[in-house]
Amino acid sequence: MIEQLIEQVEARFAELSQQLTDPTVIAERERYAAVGRAYRQLEPAAELAAQWRAAGDDAASAQELLAEGGEDAELRELLNGARARIERLEEEIRVAMLERDANDSKNVIVEIQAGTGGEEAALWAGDLYRMLTRYAERRGFQAEPLSLGEGKYTFAIKGDGAHSVFKFEGGTHRVQRVPTTESQGRIHTSTATVAVLPEAEEVDVQIDPSDLQVDVYRSSGPGGQSVNTTDSAVRITHAPSGIVVSMQDEKSQLQNREKALRVLRARLYERALAEQQAEVAADRRAQVGTGERAEKIRTYNYGERRVTDHRIKLTTHNLDQVLQGELHEFTAALQADEKRRRLEAQAQPPARGQAQAQPPQAQAQAQLQPQP
Repeated sequence: MIEQLIEQVEARFAELSQQLTDPTVIAERERYAAVGRAYRQLEPAAELAAQWRAAGDDAASAQELLAEGGEDAELRELLNGARARIERLEEEIRVAMLERDANDSKNVIVEIQAGTGGEEAALWAGDLYRMLTRYAERRGFQAEPLSLGEGKYTFAIKGDGAHSVFKFEGGTHRVQRVPTTESQGRIHTSTATVAVLPEAEEVDVQIDPSDLQVDVYRSSGPGGQSVNTTDSAVRITHAPSGIVVSMQDEKSQLQNREKALRVLRARLYERALAEQQAEVAADRRAQVGTGERAEKIRTYNYGERRVTDHRIKLTTHNLDQVLQGELHEFTAALQADEKRRRLEAQAQPPARGQAQAQPPQAQAQAQLQPQP
C-alpha cells in the first residue's frame, strides 16, 4: 500500500518537474502558476519519499550483511534504526498526502462583531482585530481593512495559505477581565464573534445582477473630506439569500460597491459549502453562534494571564504575547489535530454500497452557478 503511494508521489513529482521546464507550459501564465503551486505542495512528500527509499536501502544492506556474516551489534543497531525511520517516514508520508482543503490556499475575509457584554464586548472586538492583524503580519500576510466600526470589523487577509492559518480563529472568543469602566474591580465576562470566510473569486460565485438591490446613502460617523457630504455609502441586498452587506469607509461609491461585492461573494460561497457538508465548520452561524458566554472556542483570562483553546484543551500563560499576535502555538496544535482527525476519517472505509462523495467545494461551485 505504502509502496504504491510512494510510486504515485514520485511519478507525479517527476511529471510536474518536467512541466516546469516545458516551454509550452511556461508560455501560459495561469497554467505555469498552477503547476508551480502543485509542485510546491507535493515537494515535501517527494522529499519524504526519497528519505524512505534511502532508509529502505540501509535496512536491506544491513539485513544482507547480517545474513552473510552472522550477528553483529553495530549492524543490528543500523538495521533497527533504519526500520524505525521507515515506520516514521511512512506515517509522515500519509500525513503529507492527506487531501488538502481546496480553500486553504485562498485569501480570507474576517468579520469580527461584539457579542455579549455591551461596551466591553465592543472594546474586546477591537482587541481581537488588532491581535489577528498583527498575527497576519507575523506570518507574512497582508491585512486589508474593508469596514471598521465600533464593535464591528471586516477585513481581508491576503497571501498564499491564509485560509489554512486563519480558519481556526472562527468562533466565539471569550474574555474575562476588569473593564476600565469598572470602579469596584469586578471581573466581567464578554464575548466577540469571529467569522472567517474563504474569499471567493468570480469563477467560484457568479452573481446575477438582477438579484441585487443596490442602495446608496450618505456615510455616517467620523470622516474627512467628501465623507458625510456625498452619497458614497453602498448597501447591497442579495434577494435570493437575504444577505445584506453595507460599506461606507471609502470616499468613492464605486470602491464601496466593489468591497461589498467581495464580502457578498465570500458569504454566498461559504453558505453553499455549509449546506453541502454541515460538519465542515464553514457555516458562519456555526462558527459564531449567538455570542453567548457559554459558546466559546477560546478564553482569555487577564487575571491569570491565561489563554485556553477549548477545542484542543491547550492552555498557555502568555496572554500578552498572544494579544500581540503570537498565535503560532495554537495554530500548529489545531493543524495537527485537524490532520489527526483526517487520518482517522481516511482510515474509515465508506459504508457498503455508498458512493464516493463529491468534494464540498466542487458541490458549492456547481450550486452557485446560474441555472440556464
